[in-house]
Amino acid sequence: MNVKYAEEDFSQGYKYYGLHFKDDNSVVAREWAPGAKGLYMTGDFNNWQWKAEPFQKLEFGKWELKLPPNADGTPAVKHLSEIKIIVRNEKGELLDRLSPWAVYVKQPPKEANLGVNFKQLVWHPADEEIYTFKYPSAKRPKSLRIYECHVGIASQEPCIASYDHFTTEVIPRIKRQGYNAIQVMAVMEHAYYASFGYQVTSFFAASSRFGTPEQLKRMIDVAHESGLFVLLDVVHSHASKNVQDGLNQFDGTNNCYFHDGPRGEHALWDSRLFNYVEYEVLRFLLSNLRWWRENYNFDGYRFDGVTSMIYHSRGIDQSFSGDYNEYFGMNVDTDALNYLALANYMLHLQNPQCVTIAEDVSGMPTLCRPISEGGIGFDYRLGMAIPDKWIQLLKEYSDDQWNIGNLVHTLTNRRYRENTVAYAESHDQALVGDKTLAFWLMDKEMYTNMSVLSDSNIIIDRGLALHKMIRLITHSLGGEAYLNFMGNEFGHPEWLDFPRPGNNESYHYARRQWNLADDDLLKYHFLGEFDRAMNELEERFGWLHSDPAYVSWKHESDKVIAYERAGLVFVFNFHPTKSFTNYCVGTNWPGTYKVSLTTDDKIYGGFQRIDKNCKHFTKSETYAGRSSYFEVYIPSRTAAIYEHISN
Repeated sequence: MNVKYAEEDFSQGYKYYGLHFKDDNSVVAREWAPGAKGLYMTGDFNNWQWKAEPFQKLEFGKWELKLPPNADGTPAVKHLSEIKIIVRNEKGELLDRLSPWAVYVKQPPKEANLGVNFKQLVWHPADEEIYTFKYPSAKRPKSLRIYECHVGIASQEPCIASYDHFTTEVIPRIKRQGYNAIQVMAVMEHAYYASFGYQVTSFFAASSRFGTPEQLKRMIDVAHESGLFVLLDVVHSHASKNVQDGLNQFDGTNNCYFHDGPRGEHALWDSRLFNYVEYEVLRFLLSNLRWWRENYNFDGYRFDGVTSMIYHSRGIDQSFSGDYNEYFGMNVDTDALNYLALANYMLHLQNPQCVTIAEDVSGMPTLCRPISEGGIGFDYRLGMAIPDKWIQLLKEYSDDQWNIGNLVHTLTNRRYRENTVAYAESHDQALVGDKTLAFWLMDKEMYTNMSVLSDSNIIIDRGLALHKMIRLITHSLGGEAYLNFMGNEFGHPEWLDFPRPGNNESYHYARRQWNLADDDLLKYHFLGEFDRAMNELEERFGWLHSDPAYVSWKHESDKVIAYERAGLVFVFNFHPTKSFTNYCVGTNWPGTYKVSLTTDDKIYGGFQRIDKNCKHFTKSETYAGRSSYFEVYIPSRTAAIYEHISN
């Protein structure tokens, strides 16, 4: 068998299933419903007569319906017509469903008093209304600097923001900050807004609460124009339990797309789990990945919930010590692991520039090695232990109790050549019930002491200093890519909470307060400017795609860390009170150095205790295992990056 041909055909299920318009304006609909005893289509086109348009049963659980053109030659169903699939189950009952292959679904406005379930609308705009991409896809960056974002919360106003708003208002911000990739959350349609997009109901439909499919295409096109690599946050680990507007029990049985029994349900997420052995389920999921690339020009994918997929325990109440028995025992769900390998093989075969990222906390070996080596084929995994370590340090320890060796271990604990995305804060850390990184550091003082005109405040000074240091050491030591959640770059103060009955459906916390970063009289802009400078320096030196850092110094009582990467020397002093004069820093590059970036610069809210223009001469003597060293002044709670300028 020609593997490439088989993959090409198999991964384009969306060209066979769902609703399709032919050249003669006839319409063909196909579904996979192996447990159904009958299938019908209804809608406003036939005055909602449930049984007027029966499907014909084909082999292997497939069903087909052909609708001839109207007498005037127009299609039987038109753009934005509402339709439903009616399923007759084995008991003879008629059940209304949405097609799993629906490309546009919409929730009625509350004032319409039509319930909360999504409605499937036919998406078949006129040719002149279809968005035409103008710009080529972005090339895969050598260093991935990812901006994790959510379209709906991207407005400063208390509302659900749109694709158009994100295009015009947010993409320029991301570009200016020096990020070269965006990871877009909550695009796959989800009935419950507060699920953050992780309870998907319609896998092929772009969320209509933010706008139309064409508006999403324009957003991605403009991102490509700005040189941004666009990643889709894809959820193939589970699906919403919703029946009337989801995949669950589509054919009237409990095991259409999912496992039956306990294996088909996630106990903590209250969701359904896919059967990765079923042929048509594989076609559905692989075609779904291809759909987002072919129709919307997404460049890559961040796979959610990989740990839940690859273990029968779903990772619940399980800690991973690194023992290889945890990864190669009977707890491993080989069906899911094989699906992920197949998905990665397909995606990289179709597009060698594609990037895939696994959200895996377990550290499964070879997850991020190529298929040709026997790996699972991901390009990166998320370094999920890193933000947890920062929260633990800020929550449980005073500054002088920080274990420097343990911190360095957490930041460097990854398998060689299995790339890691490092981050200090993602959406997980910003959700209601937790605190943003900035709020852990500064708490309520942020409401009263962030003006540049106010007197110095010890809590704010500490918070600003550590916020910069935490991001810089995570960025430069923690991995081969870096991720920031929208707002963290300027220290967004408040948690993220979507409208729900518990907060009286308020949007107050489901937004981003860009005004804080834009106001030069507030100290938030110091953090934002430092973030931009940090990204610009990485663009210049490329430490993320360089070999891992060599840590030459980690001193517990001094709270000092020094390491080399990409031709730069990084020095951190986490001590809350002690500054050090003529501190020796080992290096293998003798000569003169200058400060390329320091957290203590006044333009980033520091005290300018380090002269950023000073030069340091290296002494050719062995120190800390290095052939030379140079002496620096390193104030408390500061970090500096030293650039070698001459021998």
